[in-house]
Amino acid sequence: MADHPVPPTSVFVHPRALCESRTVGEQTRIWAFSHVLPGARIGRDCNICDHVFIEDDVILGDRVTVKSGVQLWNGLRVGDDVFIGPNATFSNDKYPRSKHYERTVLETHIARGASIGGGATILPGLHIGVRAMIGAGAVVTRDVPAKAIVSGNPARIVGYADTSHHPVSHPASGGPSEPGTVVRSSVGAVTLHHLVRADDLRGSLSAGEFGADIPFAVQRYFVVFDVPGRNVRGEHAHRRCHQFLVCARGSVAVVVDDGRTSEEIVLDRPNLGLYLPPMIWAVQYKYSADALLLVFASDRYDPDDYIRDYDEFLSAVRA
Repeated sequence: MADHPVPPTSVFVHPRALCESRTVGEQTRIWAFSHVLPGARIGRDCNICDHVFIEDDVILGDRVTVKSGVQLWNGLRVGDDVFIGPNATFSNDKYPRSKHYERTVLETHIARGASIGGGATILPGLHIGVRAMIGAGAVVTRDVPAKAIVSGNPARIVGYADTSHHPVSHPASGGPSEPGTVVRSSVGAVTLHHLVRADDLRGSLSAGEFGADIPFAVQRYFVVFDVPGRNVRGEHAHRRCHQFLVCARGSVAVVVDDGRTSEEIVLDRPNLGLYLPPMIWAVQYKYSADALLLVFASDRYDPDDYIRDYDEFLSAVRA
């Protein structure tokens, strides 16, 4: 982004637009009936379409597209490569009153690569994660995780962008898998393990052995249950800890990501175990109402072992 006044010839401003800011990146285009206030900062190669208003304390990164009918108010911070669809609505005051002005406004952050669908409403003070996608007409009332796809009112997570849904529950030949079968995912060293299952008139049993089915020494376990179906858990990676997930009852979808590839795996049987090595970003969502997720861990709880920011995770992977 340019940090100094840019010569007028490097920016296109339509004759019927008003651009008062001198901090506008090269090759940016500002179209008819748009108004940019003096304090606004706009990056390179942006496209500001007709009838857009940009207030003073607004920062846009490079290659941002703002479609027609959008107003960007003070406190909005937009990363590189963001798309803002027509008539999307932002605000910076939860409880506005006429002629009453807050000394400070709530900042809303739209991370790089995110897309805001047409007619969506973003409440103030939220963070929209890296490459997240907001569906058209969605009303976003809470932070949106990296790569999450949300829709509805209130907006709820319905999927994850750039994530494959290749079924790994069975080998390519199809049919039930023998106990001990291990299927590689497309993500790092993540594997799906088929455990023993026995069914008879007395009921059903599933079992696994430490050191064989679970490929590490277990130091801790925890159980996740009574999760409202719309809620998301996980959203972190571990630096050292290995984990093994078994959905003992119900079903849950697990999104795994190694920084290059992302895949969604459904655990819907108690004889399926998912192995997560260190440095895998993992998210659990789509919990069924009766879901009970059992997690075995190689290490005792250590808050310093967690990476909870997706950009920090990507940096650690590159390092």
